[in-house]
Amino acid sequence: MYDLTGFQRDLLYVIAGQDEPHGLAIKEELEDYYEKEIHHGRLYPNLDTLVDKGLVEKGQRDRRTNYYTLTRRGRREIEARREWEGEYVDLE
Repeated sequence: MYDLTGFQRDLLYVIAGQDEPHGLAIKEELEDYYEKEIHHGRLYPNLDTLVDKGLVEKGQRDRRTNYYTLTRRGRREIEARREWEGEYVDLE
């Protein structure tokens, strides 16, 4: 996960928190978080990068709609990141 951008990590977290989200649902969630528009030209190439890295799988719901799920590796990467963050960030 060290080689991902912050945006790509946010994509992973959104995908992890939803049940097979499609691109538009991911886009809307990130727009709420960033409080600005996320362009398709930013979203889909970054999703493809996560697929290429083996962190996310892309499936097809119908001819126009893809959905995304974390791979086992993607889940392990998130868990490892959270453990690493926990070593440095103690909010209690």
